[in-house]
Amino acid sequence: MKLLLNIKKENDDLGKQVNNLANKLPLTNYIKHCFAILLFACSLSIKAQQIPYNDGKAYTIGDIAVIGNTAFEAQTIVTYSGLQKGQAITIPGEEISAAIKKLWNSKLFSDIEIYLTKVEGDTAFLEIRLSDLPQLNELKINGVKKSKIEGIIKENKLEKGVKVTENLITTTKNYLTNKYQKDGFYNTKVLINTIDIKDSLATARVNMVINIDKGEKVKIDDIVINGNEVLSDKTLRKSMKNTKKKNILRFLKRSKYIEADYKEDLVSLIDKYKENGYRDARILSDSVIVNDNQTISLKIDLEEGEKYTFGDITFIGNTVYSNQYLNRILRIKKGDTYNGVLLQKRIADDTKPDGFDITNEYQNHGYLFSTINPVEVSADNNVIDMEIRIIEGKPAYFNTVSVVGNDKTNDHVIYREIRTRPGQLYSKANVVRTVRELGQLGFFDAQEISPDFKNANPNEGTIDMEYSVKETGSSQIELQGGYGGGGFIGTLGLSFNNFAIKDIFKKEAYKPIPMGDGQKLALRLQASRFYQTYSFSFSEPWMGGKRPVQFSSSLSHTKQFLYDYQTGNADKSRSFNITGITFGLAKRLTVPDDYFTLSQALSYQRYDLNNYNTGLFTFGDGFSNNLSYTVGLSRNNTSVDPIYPTGGSNFSVTAKLSFPYSLVNGVDYTALKNERDDNFAILTDPDATAAEQADANTRISEIDQERYNWLEFYKVKFKADWFAQVIPNTDLVLKPSVEFGFLGAYNQDRGVIPFERFFLGGDGLGSYSLDGREAIALRGYPNQSLSTNDGGTIYNKFSLELRYPITLKASAKIYGLTFLEGGASYNNFRDYNPFDLKRSAGVGLRIFMPAFGLLGIDFGHGFDNVPGDTEKSGWQTHFIIGQQF
Repeated sequence: MKLLLNIKKENDDLGKQVNNLANKLPLTNYIKHCFAILLFACSLSIKAQQIPYNDGKAYTIGDIAVIGNTAFEAQTIVTYSGLQKGQAITIPGEEISAAIKKLWNSKLFSDIEIYLTKVEGDTAFLEIRLSDLPQLNELKINGVKKSKIEGIIKENKLEKGVKVTENLITTTKNYLTNKYQKDGFYNTKVLINTIDIKDSLATARVNMVINIDKGEKVKIDDIVINGNEVLSDKTLRKSMKNTKKKNILRFLKRSKYIEADYKEDLVSLIDKYKENGYRDARILSDSVIVNDNQTISLKIDLEEGEKYTFGDITFIGNTVYSNQYLNRILRIKKGDTYNGVLLQKRIADDTKPDGFDITNEYQNHGYLFSTINPVEVSADNNVIDMEIRIIEGKPAYFNTVSVVGNDKTNDHVIYREIRTRPGQLYSKANVVRTVRELGQLGFFDAQEISPDFKNANPNEGTIDMEYSVKETGSSQIELQGGYGGGGFIGTLGLSFNNFAIKDIFKKEAYKPIPMGDGQKLALRLQASRFYQTYSFSFSEPWMGGKRPVQFSSSLSHTKQFLYDYQTGNADKSRSFNITGITFGLAKRLTVPDDYFTLSQALSYQRYDLNNYNTGLFTFGDGFSNNLSYTVGLSRNNTSVDPIYPTGGSNFSVTAKLSFPYSLVNGVDYTALKNERDDNFAILTDPDATAAEQADANTRISEIDQERYNWLEFYKVKFKADWFAQVIPNTDLVLKPSVEFGFLGAYNQDRGVIPFERFFLGGDGLGSYSLDGREAIALRGYPNQSLSTNDGGTIYNKFSLELRYPITLKASAKIYGLTFLEGGASYNNFRDYNPFDLKRSAGVGLRIFMPAFGLLGIDFGHGFDNVPGDTEKSGWQTHFIIGQQF
């Protein structure tokens, strides 16, 4: 910016002399002009008698001229500057400085100067000289692949027409240099040139050429550590999490050199000493040595110092909590090896917002403004006495609590999940829990939810809380086609996860559908040559609006046709129909804690068989009724993102029970079983006549129709998942899981029903056999291949999954995974062996897009054989739609 007031006067070249002197000095443009102003002011003080009008005298602007290379109208520039003809100004004074500043802040001009061209009595004539900032015309980027150019343009906002400023050039250069240095190109050089375009257009334009020379990728050949005797080189190198030397066995951490990571790792190296009692350890020097083979070596000289232990630890200033209680939280005793890192974590663990430390204990009980500082008061004989000085401050209360960013979701849906209320005592735990609950809704980007403190007033003990959210698409559409079950399968599904049923008859609410009340509505249609299925479901998470009691309902109908082995087509005259309806209630509990949910459901299914004879059912014509009650207890404290949890656990245990009809219906099932066994013996007797076998088969069907008229069973299932960060504050997550299921009968003479069974193996998405079965995933094996044809009555499964995110943006969450898992299916407890498993391992990818839900692919290798085969299963490919393992 040129803050220069030039004075043109015949026979007076003072301004020119000052400018010439400033331009001869090796200064930046900005400093040159500041220097020119200084010289000009000094000269004025010497020649004041020659320039009497430059003594802060008041003038009236006679006229303002505008010259320079600009596409703007002169009157537009004058108006924007704030100066106007007839205005009273002081020369020198604030008016001209303010006008220059205002023009500069518009970010439209360069070389802004205002000249005093003429003085007539008390009238001053001004001239504004400026040039438009040039616009970017063409951009050429050399040194990178063509596929990368679009990303560079977008990330640096280098679109055609953008104003080319020094700041734009500098930030672009720094961005590209840092970008490639982070990828291991330590010697990256970026050169940016601009070329003025000389044409007839009034607008100033430039072409820009960016030359990127990444050089060779620089890897770390060796890390040499000198001065260490207590801790080994291996231990110290391991403490450097992001800086590793070359090793062909390492694939999670590359050996590229990134200066910022290296500096951070030097701190980690000293922290490793502090964890072991050496509080005086320090880096004496570190250097980067460039080798001849395009690698570098790092040399670190350090001094370990002496080992220290903790002495007396005294708390000062605490009135809310006793010394004994604070000592229980600190968990450090006199005589323990000094550990400065552990001490800091026990006082305030920045890696765990809900950690068990002294700071959180105070903040969870209202003392937001408390400060806790550990101070060493003595270090005699390498024994450190500590004072932990506490300033408790006033308890803080929420004054206002607000939410911003929700354009679609109604306020009451959010506020009912918020655990911080106006007038309530501040609690950090409640703030952390609120962030989790809002993330679990699925309506907002869990990575973007931010609790912001506003207007904190330690004197009055009040604070305003504002939760900032970013909404994501909460409706999903499923439209797909594929081949399976012997034919083409078409699916149309609509899922509205933030529905508002109260607005269903309001025309203006369809944008495109009524939304905002947090309800869920799903419609699904799937059809092929062999079956059709229709389903509808609706749930309200806060029935009545006052308590977190979820009401859910679903209605479904499926129709399956028998496969004709002669024609290979579906026989439409032979069908198996299932119609079902379910109502459920789920209530959030308060004990043992409010992560628990008690759920209950009442369901009814009607199975109709029309000339549908298979190996599973012994009667081809008839029906079965399934009236059952399901009760479940679950606990979910995963955080924060439901798509990619990084901590917590999720477990559930459910029991599905039918009424024990055999106790009250007066049927002698022992006699029926004996009669069935007798007829089955006739049916399998090679000496029996055809008529006898036909009669026996008819009687077996009649007996089974009576046995399965009303289904009698109980089914128990258990599932648990855990999530843990492998390295604190990273997104590398380990997920162990365990599952178990058992289907039993009250009356052994009546037997286990042919429905509700477990079919293990494959992707877990089920198949075209819609007989109430449960498909259990076990990757690395074909679908449902690890159970018998009739399905298992017992199964167990164990898995271990390692996940790493590629991106967790709201538009698409993508993560990769590797897995180990094993499981098995059994028909009775006599054969049950939880350690006799079918094992597999593999890799996979998951993509979650709000409009389409979860999609994925897994490549699993089965190490064992499928029952009936002698060869191991080998590699299997699984496509995942709408679920997670």
